[in-house]
Amino acid sequence: MAGIKIEKFVEAPPETVFDYATDFANCAEYIDGIHKTEMLTEGPVGVGTRFRETRLMFKKEAVEEMEVTAFERPRGYMLGCENHGARYASEFVLTPKGSGTNLSMSFEATPLTMKAKILGFLMRPMMKMMAKECLKDLDGVKGAAEAAVASKSS
Repeated sequence: MAGIKIEKFVEAPPETVFDYATDFANCAEYIDGIHKTEMLTEGPVGVGTRFRETRLMFKKEAVEEMEVTAFERPRGYMLGCENHGARYASEFVLTPKGSGTNLSMSFEATPLTMKAKILGFLMRPMMKMMAKECLKDLDGVKGAAEAAVASKSS
């Protein structure tokens, strides 16, 4: 099992941060690493929402079909998917902190096939690079949420 955990402080209330973090239909507008998303389910975002995300990872285009597996506004949510013989889970937790929100993200990959177990072992050194990419995602949410708060106060 390989995993990472990162966090970022956002100068915005948890509700605002949560709304930007879960705006999967529009997140490519403020998260640089995401090229596009396609909603695969209709209606408001919640458990069972599915979307296809296209992003650049390690200089290659990666397409993943994600599903919301847990959803509790504004406390957090989880995303899951299976691909390349592994199950991937990302958990986002929002904790009020002073005038803002601590946004943390954990990612875990569980190999399901022998090939995935071997690749998982080989990928461990790349987890630091992946953590940097995920921090950029959190930076995008941070920028959008803080800009929204600034525009409301001006």
